[in-house]
Amino acid sequence: MFDIIKFLNFSTKKEKSSGSVAKDRLKLVLVHDRSNCSSEILEKIRADIMEVISKYMDIDTEGLDIQISETKSTQNDRNVPVLYANIPIKGMRKLEE
Repeated sequence: MFDIIKFLNFSTKKEKSSGSVAKDRLKLVLVHDRSNCSSEILEKIRADIMEVISKYMDIDTEGLDIQISETKSTQNDRNVPVLYANIPIKGMRKLEE
């Protein structure tokens, strides 16, 4: 099953074999398929998150990274899908009253 620690290590390592990279990408595709989340739905989620957060913060839309991954449930020790969002914040916006 998909291991989030291995995935996080994947994003920090500089050099990997092409086979290893392909294996990690396939794992991500399988997680998306199992969670019934198409790329279109994920893109809509991304757009909605950007719209809401942009009301309060100036964000780096190019650096925005939203993915669906898996983690162990604390309730029944089964793998469950999770939404992971890495949103670089440039600054806070002033709220209008």
